[in-house]
Amino acid sequence: MPDASPSKWHLGHSTWFWEAVVLQPHCPGYTLFNPQYHYLFNSYYESLGPRQPRAQRGLLTRPALDEVMAYRAHVTHALLGFLSRVEEPVSKNLQHLIELGIHHEQQHQELLVTDALHLFSCNPMLPKSGLNLGTRPTLHDSRAPSQWVRFEASMCEFGLKADGAVHFSFDNERPRHKRWLEAFEISNQLVTCREYLEFIQDGGYQNPALWLSEGWAWVSREDCQAPAYWLAPQTESNGAENWMIFGVDGPLPMQLDQAVTHLNFFEADAFAQWRSARLPTEFEWELAFDHQDMQHMLGQAWQWTRSAYEPYPGFVPWDGAIREYNGKFMVGQQVLRGSSWATPQGHARKTYRNFFPPAARWQVTGLRLARDCK
Repeated sequence: MPDASPSKWHLGHSTWFWEAVVLQPHCPGYTLFNPQYHYLFNSYYESLGPRQPRAQRGLLTRPALDEVMAYRAHVTHALLGFLSRVEEPVSKNLQHLIELGIHHEQQHQELLVTDALHLFSCNPMLPKSGLNLGTRPTLHDSRAPSQWVRFEASMCEFGLKADGAVHFSFDNERPRHKRWLEAFEISNQLVTCREYLEFIQDGGYQNPALWLSEGWAWVSREDCQAPAYWLAPQTESNGAENWMIFGVDGPLPMQLDQAVTHLNFFEADAFAQWRSARLPTEFEWELAFDHQDMQHMLGQAWQWTRSAYEPYPGFVPWDGAIREYNGKFMVGQQVLRGSSWATPQGHARKTYRNFFPPAARWQVTGLRLARDCK
């Protein structure tokens, strides 16, 4: 798949990021491990030079894994040595780049997992991935009925202040600003496999009235009948007991009360239409985050919102090469909020703005419902 990258590339790229953003500009006398890696492991930084096209990363059978690991060791050694020589206090710019490098690496830890899962899903044997995810949280069980939580119309503040109170944030989470929200209700739980299966059994994928025009074109083109990694029954019975879902542990029987995942924006929106509801905006989601009745805002599934990925009023991207980190993608993408079971612990927060094209569904993406108050 053009959007997925090999695990070896993720390791090489996260290593390259330290080299290109921290060591080369700031460490006098640093020696490149291999100048060719600057081309192979650059992701999308136009200001840093040409790169291997994303869709062709899977063609990189070389360098071998041992060489990538040696590259990692070289950069780690140089980075630790450099940091031990830096005089106190560390400049704010350098400190920011180091923090960014850590959070960038956490992003790729998650992408490595989801990209590998997609790779194994393409194998007709549907093998177990072998990924060491023994510490991942148990997926939620929502046997208790979901409830609507009401929020009255109000002027609210969103995003983060640039006052250093938060240890780290991406530039797209700032600045803090005010928005007026009309009264709305939002579900306190994520949509479950049970609920989504009812949508399928009711002909949701065959009803164009439920779908956005681009979404219906996607359904027709791809002939989709269920979320990614759902394995339809091999019998005439379409009952829940016959469905399987492929995951890191291979195909397993569907757990009806777990959150439905691996939906794209079109599927999430169509389901919401079927339920006479809608997706929340990212600002409704953020307002609801601290409400005591809300469940699984973090740690289960990234949640699609109805908000296009756009800059906040007064948004200013970072300086230098990292200017390209977020801002240039603010077109044709939808915001997702929360985090998933594949997100490294400590990486998620209330104001985090993930974003993907509306057709993307290889990530651990689900939804919760919202509706306008009458």
